[in-house]
Amino acid sequence: MSSAAERLGNNKSIAILEAAEQGGYGVVSVVCYNLEEIIATARAAESRRSPAMILLFPWALTQFKSHLVNLAADVCKAATVPISLHLDHCLDVELVKYAASLPFDSIMIDMSHYEKDENLRLTRELTEYCHDRGIATEAEPGRIEGGEDGLKDTADLEGVLTTPEQALEFVETGIDFLAPAFGNIHGVYGPKGPRGWLEFERLEKVREAVAGKVRIVLHGTNSFDRSLFQECIRGGITKINVNKQLIDPWKAMMEKRQEFTPITKLMEDSVEIFQREVQRLMDECGSSGKA
Repeated sequence: MSSAAERLGNNKSIAILEAAEQGGYGVVSVVCYNLEEIIATARAAESRRSPAMILLFPWALTQFKSHLVNLAADVCKAATVPISLHLDHCLDVELVKYAASLPFDSIMIDMSHYEKDENLRLTRELTEYCHDRGIATEAEPGRIEGGEDGLKDTADLEGVLTTPEQALEFVETGIDFLAPAFGNIHGVYGPKGPRGWLEFERLEKVREAVAGKVRIVLHGTNSFDRSLFQECIRGGITKINVNKQLIDPWKAMMEKRQEFTPITKLMEDSVEIFQREVQRLMDECGSSGKA
């Protein structure tokens, strides 16, 4: 049987993030809930000549089976710049296996709701399962606090910050991407803002521990500005997940509507506002012009 390296030789997510690490920029990875966000991400990437990643939550699979996945995969394939398709925060073993039968380039195996030993065991087994099918994997040592729309509710679980030792244990499972918890949270950061939570010294220690072994990725980017994105990138971050940054301006647009809007016009307006926000994020993360 071929090695994992050979099976993953043409993996698009790995290629995109390796290029980002070498180029010193972050890849905007957009949580998409519908056709409009998927199209907007691809248009933004092509407009900015930037790589990108389209992220779906497991919600997309439980609600629409393979349909939204296949649509997103077709958009990625048709794009004139590198765009990969990633499944974010998959907390269910059987759903990971189902997702591995679909055209995902990478899957986040999130077993952080289990105790550490079981988390490691399942991550190792599912990584091997995904690698056998040419799919890269991501995992979360520790536990990133908070929740987002479309994620299974884990609000009863306390956030656990990542140590370099934990990071290395997860590297040994064979994962390709590591999502450390260094004070970043899903959802709203509150009055302190993200700088009041993030521990860059911890991130640097994790980076030193896993250098050359995996790519480091970032969850929980609400309220980040250009300088904070750049600081995270200097700390080794290559993949930058975004979600609420697109929803907030869309919500503001919807709240201003005083009368009925035809569905076709609403879809066009939604794509336009989503695309504008993704383009802004690509500029801030330094990926514009890198494809």
